[in-house]
Amino acid sequence: MRLRVNPPLYYNGAMNLNKQLKEVFGYKNFKANQEEIIKAIIGGRDVFAAMPTGGGKSLCYQLPAVILEGLTIVVSPLVALMKDQVDEAVENGIPAAYINSSLSAEEAQREYSRLFRGETKLLYLSPERLSLEGYFEKLKDLSPVLFAVDEAHCMSEWGHDFRPDYLVLSKIRKHFPETPIAAFTATATVTVQADIIKLLRLKKPLIVRASFNRPELFYRVEQKDDVLAQIAAFIGDHEGQAGIVYRTSRKDVEKTADYLKSRGIKAKPYHAGLPQEKRKQNQEQFNRDKIDVICATIAFGMGINKQNVRFVVHGDLPRSIEGYYQETGRAGRDGMDSECLLLYSSGDLMKIRYHIDKMENEAEKKKAAANLNLMSAFASVNVCRRKQLLEYFDEPAENNCGSCDICSGNIEKADATVDARKFLSAAVRTGERFGIVHIIDVVYGADTEKIRKFRHNEIKTWGTGSGKPKKWWRAIADDLIRQEAVIQDAESYNALKLTPAGRDILFGRKPFYIIKKKDQLPSGRGEQGFLRPADSSATSAKYDKKMFACLKDLRFEIAAARKIPPYIIFSDKTLKDMCIIKPVDNSSFLRVSGVGERKLAEYGPMFISKIREYLGY
Repeated sequence: MRLRVNPPLYYNGAMNLNKQLKEVFGYKNFKANQEEIIKAIIGGRDVFAAMPTGGGKSLCYQLPAVILEGLTIVVSPLVALMKDQVDEAVENGIPAAYINSSLSAEEAQREYSRLFRGETKLLYLSPERLSLEGYFEKLKDLSPVLFAVDEAHCMSEWGHDFRPDYLVLSKIRKHFPETPIAAFTATATVTVQADIIKLLRLKKPLIVRASFNRPELFYRVEQKDDVLAQIAAFIGDHEGQAGIVYRTSRKDVEKTADYLKSRGIKAKPYHAGLPQEKRKQNQEQFNRDKIDVICATIAFGMGINKQNVRFVVHGDLPRSIEGYYQETGRAGRDGMDSECLLLYSSGDLMKIRYHIDKMENEAEKKKAAANLNLMSAFASVNVCRRKQLLEYFDEPAENNCGSCDICSGNIEKADATVDARKFLSAAVRTGERFGIVHIIDVVYGADTEKIRKFRHNEIKTWGTGSGKPKKWWRAIADDLIRQEAVIQDAESYNALKLTPAGRDILFGRKPFYIIKKKDQLPSGRGEQGFLRPADSSATSAKYDKKMFACLKDLRFEIAAARKIPPYIIFSDKTLKDMCIIKPVDNSSFLRVSGVGERKLAEYGPMFISKIREYLGY
């Protein structure tokens, strides 16, 4: 099928693609893979594209929506995000709308009227809407020229966020056999990719697997000790920046938000236990830069398009690499340097394994255990964090990325074989019947009632570690668990039991290393307190920080008046580009990345005036 295209754009090909890219979206050049995908879609071809967050997926269907003569339908599970996506498209001059459960019957009817008058070019729908009886027949009257399926991994039972209601999308091909379908995801293994292509019945699709590398993200893992104090200290190094703190339970979300507020940090909670209106209010305040930090369970984030999230903290161990990648991916969507901190303890591992052991479905239990083992290895093994993430997605990677704690010189590998053998020996000599606290007391030489009762003060290893604090021995115990030298047996009150790897260490057949944080970071830290990636963006160049603050204030005022998030007007990256170029007229303002004709007309006079005022013109 040859799609109808607005002349003369189709005939002028790439030249006009670039023209539209600049005039509508404000960019001079395409990101990797975008142009190839857009050309395939315009040519009527199906597409499967796995692209990282920040890789520019939305442009791959928004630009064709501008060019193609007819309606583009985007199916997305992100109901909370649709309004922001539509607002952003409208700001760029694209006639866009959304229809989902958040609209009243009257509002939905108004949107349908616009659709049937041909006034809408880009329509966002939820999968639940497609499930309504007769809805596909209704869509046929609109003659859509393209279906874009966002978050396509939700279709696959092998995906980390499988949603059964998303399977209704497999009916698109049946009802629209000749209409191109483009599937997009920010996280999909090769197995999930094959599943998506099969379910959507894509016909000889262009398959694009972009690099999953996010060079703007710095990955760091630290031993969890005093978790609330650690989170607050980290956020203190990111003062005034936007960030997300993930906690496993609602209770911990509330505790973390309250603790941060007590330390003067503008933070709010977000979890399913809050009233819907309160959740919506807290998310809106975060999106609109009225608060800096949102503390949330993992349910938060799938409906967020905020571009200037500068950090993501995991206060507890995630259950899978794929979930962790998706959650950390909410930082740095504007391509600017951001940091991801994971706080990890053996207690996290024990809690998750306990819940996995309670699962009745053996296949699900096996899958969950495998995912957890990979996540535990990510946090504990002395291997580049980025390399582990990329290899999970079947992407080869170098051993030294230069922008994670393992590779940056932030930590060092230390031989702790002697102390590990002391600890393991104490566990064996006490019959592998006791938990961490008791074994630490034995090694430390504590005089407790329990030690006297079992006469453990008479064994050879009692007191052999008295020269080091209990905190040190707890770290040794946690590392032994992380490296699977010992396991905590849930059926024996979490007694420590040696694995074959642990016996190799105990009997001197294998060394034991731990990762120690250096007292001082090496030079070369970026403005956000972490090492910059080697290929930092141009906006990492020096810019006028006072001008940036001034333009942020102006952006906030305009956004508040229009009741839209500030990033929809201009991203932080665009503001920083302004602070480098310092445009004082229309021509120079158009040179700024992210400024197109529409935004020049809409916001140019206000920003140019503010810049001229700042420069003393």
